[in-house]
Parts: sequence; C-alpha cells; structure tokens
Amino acid sequence: MTVPAPLLVVGDALLDHDLSGRADRLAPDAPVPVVHGARRSTRPGGAALAAYFAAADGREVTLVTALGDGEADRTLRLLLQDRVRLVELPLTGELPRKTRVVAQGVPVLRLDDGDGRAAGATDEARAAIGAAGAVLVADYGRGAADVLREALTRAARTVPVVWDPHPRGGPPVKGTRLVTPSAAEARAFAARTGDEPPGERPGPGGDPHRPRPDLHRAADDARELIRAWGVASVAVTLGSDGALLSHGDDPLLVSAPRTASGDACGAGDRFAATAAGLLADGALPEKAVQAAVRAATRYVTDGGAAGLRYDRPAAPPDPDASPNPESARLADRVRAQGGTVVAAGGCFDLLHAGHVALLQAARRIGDCLIVCVNSDASVRRRKGPTRPLVPVADRVRVLLALGCVDAVAVFDEDTPEQLLKELRPHIWAKGGDYALAQLPETPLVRSWGGEVVLLPYLNGRSTTDLAARAALVPAERATGRARTGRR
Repeated sequence: MTVPAPLLVVGDALLDHDLSGRADRLAPDAPVPVVHGARRSTRPGGAALAAYFAAADGREVTLVTALGDGEADRTLRLLLQDRVRLVELPLTGELPRKTRVVAQGVPVLRLDDGDGRAAGATDEARAAIGAAGAVLVADYGRGAADVLREALTRAARTVPVVWDPHPRGGPPVKGTRLVTPSAAEARAFAARTGDEPPGERPGPGGDPHRPRPDLHRAADDARELIRAWGVASVAVTLGSDGALLSHGDDPLLVSAPRTASGDACGAGDRFAATAAGLLADGALPEKAVQAAVRAATRYVTDGGAAGLRYDRPAAPPDPDASPNPESARLADRVRAQGGTVVAAGGCFDLLHAGHVALLQAARRIGDCLIVCVNSDASVRRRKGPTRPLVPVADRVRVLLALGCVDAVAVFDEDTPEQLLKELRPHIWAKGGDYALAQLPETPLVRSWGGEVVLLPYLNGRSTTDLAARAALVPAERATGRARTGRR
C-alpha cells in the first residue's frame, strides 16, 4: 500500500461553532424562527479544516497559521492535537470565530467575531515552506498568505502549489499549479482584473447554441484568471454540478457522481484538500479534480460539517469496518432525523425500465433509498458463469445516476442479510414477481420492526430477455450484409 505524500497547509485558521436544533414556529414578537433543543458543536475552520481533511486522508500534515493565547486558540489546538503539526505565526487580535444557528440541518443565522490577523512571518514557517513537497494555501484574507508570499512564490517554481482563494484574500502567486475558487469567487476575482466589468458576459438571452450561461461564464472566468494571475490551471467549483477545470483552453467539466443535498459548509475545503493531496502524490490535475469532486460530494452526502468527529485522533482505515460506510452513515442520519429508510436490492445487470420503475416507487415511500447490489462474484453464483454482463463498478455508477437513488451498497454474499443488519432499513422493497415466502431476509427485517413491501413490476422487462435479443443482433446484421453483397 502506497503511503500518501506529506502536505503543507498555509493559511488562516478559524474556529467554527454550530448551534443545531429544531424550528417549528415563529417568535411571537418578531417574524423569526424559534430554534429549540439546540446542541453545540465546535470544529476547526478555514485553513485548519483543510488541514484536518488532509490528515483524515492518512497524510502527514503541517499547518502554518497564526494563533494567539486566547480560549478559542487553545480549543483549536486541542482539536488538531495528534492530527496536525502546527507551525505558528504571531497573531494580532482575536482568532476569527464563526457561529451558525442551524434548524433541521439548514443554517438560519450566522454570527462572525474575532478580527485577528497574522502579524508577520517566522524563520520556522519559511523553512517549512522551503522543505515542502506540496503546498495548499487556504487564503481567507487574514494575512497568513500575505506575510509568506515571497516563500510561497519560490515554492511554486519547484513543487505543486494549490491555492484556495476566498473573497477577502489576494491573488495566488505566479506559477501556482491549481486554483480552486467557487463560481461566485471566480466571477468576483475576474471582475477585479479590470479587463471587463461584471455583468457584461452573455446572459440567458444570448446565443442558444452556446453552453448554459453559468458554465460559459465559469469557463470565461477561469481563462481570464489563468491569464491575469499567471497560474497553470483553475478549477471552478459548481456545487452540485461538480467542477470546471481549465488550463486556458477548452475546459473539462467534471460532473458530481450524484446530486448531494445537504449542508455544504466546508465542501470547498474538502475539495481543495483532496486535490492538493493527489497533486502531492504525483497525479495529474484532471485526476486530482475528479477525485476532489467525488470527495466533496461524499462529504455533503455524509452530512457535511455535522458528520465530522473530533473526539478521537485520526486513524488508518479499519479492514474489518463496514465496506459501505457512506450508506450506513446515510441510514443513521435519516433515522436520527425521524425519516424513513428504504432499501431495495438486486443484481441490476443491464438496467432497464422495470428496474427504474421499481426504484422510483421505492423512493416515493421513504426519505432515502439505498440500493443493495450483488457483487460480481455473487451474481456469478446466482446467474451462472456468463453473468454479470456489466461489472459492479459500472452498475453502481449507473444506479447512482438515477435521481431516485441516494446511495448504493455492494454485498458479496448470495443474499443481503449481513448488509441489511448494518443498514436496518424501515422498509425493504422488492419487485412484485417475488413471493414473500421466497425472501429469506423477511424475518430479519421484521426483527427490528421493519417491513417487507412488494412493488408492482413492469411486465415484459427482463435482463435475460434483453441479453438474448442483443445476442441476435450481430448474426442478423451479418446475414443482411451477406444478402446484399456488402463486406
């Protein structure tokens, strides 16, 4: 197993707080929601969150940031202890802090305080940058990148530097390998270049043959920033649409593997940390951005900031842990919110209209749908040595492309009982061509109060029939060519 390369993170650390509760009424004295039963959570923010993510990937991480002697600074040190090595810059003022009030997973209010800024560079910080094999700069405009700009400029000449810019920060240093603004940040930075005032680019009423206006604008902004900043590439993050990677010519659109709805706070840091880590490993920007889109999507799907844990140090992956952690976390989260977890299972080899109708019906009866899919070995044991026709990685990808599917979990056994024990769905949905007596998982699902539900199945749709008809096509075409004399 290859050990991930070390990563140096330079930037402005914050301390983030969430007050999470429920809101089901407005205050009698003002039209504002009343949030009750609030629980307080604290996590690293800004550059400290990016460093945490990189460490969670199994990397050795050093964070160069400004810290003081206040209570917030001490809390942040404890959160990063045993995960990240700190190289501290002097801080003037108080460490910036962000407090969000969240109701049913949706932020309703944010409070910012703390005006602290990096007061200057240190020899230790300059030496850390000089010795780094790769650098991620998380520039939140609090001075860390400014005081170390000269050292970062030298580093960009020899090692990969990824720059995650934010509205209060400045431009990246020349030679930066990859810059990762959001679409709004790219638009604002491009407007600052002075070549074109904001708002002059084509809107929805423009040429109908051009790309979608927001994609066209992001591509234009990326090209402008590459030219103005002298950087190698820009990846504009597009939220649930993925990211647009440009080297200054035709961009590469990297779509998200699924539509992730939820709290996106921190997703940009997850994206930047993943991309920087893979560039440190020697990956090309295209591969790094594809992996970063997947990681950011997974982060949001797993609950975003609410799914992070800081009560134990980072640990390497446990080989005995669940092979489907995303699906298990989704089921836990939906259950905790009082929702209904629905699961459906099958081989889904050559996905057809009957499968889609079944999955759409299953999703309508709950708040999430997890599809349990037989592995290739499991399909071979059930269907014979010529199956599956489509390998499991492709079957999973096609299923995740369906809007009704929230997650996919793969099981290697002949039946999904072990996986169901982990997911504990409220409803286990099967096509109507099954009889309840034929389902060995029925007693298991009922043991925790779940229910097995049969759903109508579209007649005449079958993977076996599709495969048989497809096998006839080459022979019919060959016969046709022989009759007409074509070769």
